Amino acid sequence: MYLLLFMALSFFLAYLLLPLLKDMIVKAGFVRPNYNGKEVPLGVGLLFLFVPLFVFVLTLLFIEDETLRLLTVVYLFVTAIMALLGLIDDVFGSRETTGFKGHFKHLWHGRLTTGALKAIGGLVVAVFASLATAPWDEVVLNSLLIALAANTLNLLDLRPGRAGKGFLVGAALLCGAGWGHPVLILLATVTGTLLAYLPSDLKAEAMMGDTGSNVLGVSLGLVAVWILSVPTKIALVVALVAIHFLAEKYSFTRIIEGNRVLHFFDRLGRKEEFSKK
Repeated sequence: MYLLLFMALSFFLAYLLLPLLKDMIVKAGFVRPNYNGKEVPLGVGLLFLFVPLFVFVLTLLFIEDETLRLLTVVYLFVTAIMALLGLIDDVFGSRETTGFKGHFKHLWHGRLTTGALKAIGGLVVAVFASLATAPWDEVVLNSLLIALAANTLNLLDLRPGRAGKGFLVGAALLCGAGWGHPVLILLATVTGTLLAYLPSDLKAEAMMGDTGSNVLGVSLGLVAVWILSVPTKIALVVALVAIHFLAEKYSFTRIIEGNRVLHFFDRLGRKEEFSKK
């Protein structure tokens, strides 16, 4: 019942805020061509930061569980930093350099890219979250899981709806693994927000950008470290490391297009129009 209430409240607020946010971004001139050349507002993923903030400001006083209150405050702080790092990448970033290898190669030669800043900042904030909420002997494991989860959603955000669908799959798995855990209200809130936003993304009317994918990814990472057992977290970190190594060598889009099931799921609901330029 609580999950449904938080999801419904966040959906309602996101539904009201989304057109205002898109209009604000368009009037500010922050529109960019997406993968098919259509000019759309970028950074609309700010919605995933502000809606949960509004929801928890409204509800935090009614949360009696002190541990949940702490986790909620840590969650809001971490997602705010990750959204900021993503927004910096959206505004100032260049797509000439991609992948961890490329960004850190530039850093080694004395040039800071927004990608390297995002990676370093993401790891630092992941360590903060781990130190604030977990035993000392799990800090390294939890930090890796949070940072890798955040970047994994970023790797998916190359086509309309892909990062959102990835989040929904991850959220469903975490809900199944931790059913009944109070911290799932965090995922419910982000899920409600995403469901209000996703139609715009699927129709290629808006891009969440790294601003949004960072928040979606780190939300999954934080909830995972708070509800999963240590062996499960170790397995998950190994899987995420493998995904990142795979991303350095191969195109996820080509892999998805070459698999019937993945391609069907990737295309599901997409209604984008191609640029006529």
